Amino acid sequence: MKTCLKLISIVLIFLQTEEASFAQSRNKITINGTRFEMNGEPFEYTGISFFNTLYNPSFNKSSDSRREYLKQLKATGINVLRVWCQWDNARGFIDGGEGKTLYNADGSLKPDLVAVLNEIISDADSEGMVILLVLFSRESWNENLRLSDEASNRAVEEVAQSLIPFRNLIFQIWNEFDYRTTDYAKIIKKTDPDRLVTNSPGYAGILGSDEENRFLDFLSPHTTRDDYRHWEVAPREIEYLLTKYRKPVVDDEPARKGTPKFGGPKSPTQPEDHILHIYNVWKTGGYTVYHHDMFQTGYGSEAVPPNGIPLPGFSPYHDQVFEFLKNRKRYLSQIRNSEN
Repeated sequence: MKTCLKLISIVLIFLQTEEASFAQSRNKITINGTRFEMNGEPFEYTGISFFNTLYNPSFNKSSDSRREYLKQLKATGINVLRVWCQWDNARGFIDGGEGKTLYNADGSLKPDLVAVLNEIISDADSEGMVILLVLFSRESWNENLRLSDEASNRAVEEVAQSLIPFRNLIFQIWNEFDYRTTDYAKIIKKTDPDRLVTNSPGYAGILGSDEENRFLDFLSPHTTRDDYRHWEVAPREIEYLLTKYRKPVVDDEPARKGTPKFGGPKSPTQPEDHILHIYNVWKTGGYTVYHHDMFQTGYGSEAVPPNGIPLPGFSPYHDQVFEFLKNRKRYLSQIRNSEN
């Protein structure tokens, strides 16, 4: 019976992959030195954390509604969504909880979620956007919601295989952890040699081991978030990584307003903290993924829009940062001019 179910799962995922392959993504993200490119042109990687993407009912109501939300995000300057496969921790995060994971216990994929993921990546491609897919999360690991090494190997291989048609996709192995990162990255590269692979190796200020940083296509650490002048410290961390490894570096979730309960700052923050931090990272030649604090609380809190999507128009605090991101080209042109 188990063998039969396994075969059915594999066949369903194969069929979904075959269907997607008839319409391969139009856009391909690549790397040129320390910069990202899309279809051979400069790509100013500007992301936002949208952890609950795969499990949010409003976002996944239909392709048409999803594309409208994507257009709204893109209008703010966002062109990368950071999406989690594991959202099954018990912390009370929005749209999270038991069973909210792409994986079965044996490492096989859940066909219904694979289908949703295919749609998300395809719709993002239609808007010229990139999906940064986080395969495993430290939050789940800490709650012993873990796959065995054998099962996780299978999960990584099946994800890599099923998503081959999509070239507007990047794999990030972990959120804030580094267990077997290189092993998983090697599985991906064996399955899909051209896939870009990165990792968030640990909590704020942990910049990754030398072995890991040399193997990955680009680096995406969580930089220092200390309340005291992180907007000056973090860019120096990014600059150090750029100089040493000569590959793109993304400041994954710079600063953040998040709640103190889950590692957020203990003193009040200002939108200007984020703006200064992001701008200074840009000046070093790095990229950023903005962190919206809505994910750490449930529906009904002041941080969470009714639809659970990190869009402008709900939080005056975040709207100031969105306005800054929307004018990315203006500020980046000044930076590029100063470099020439």
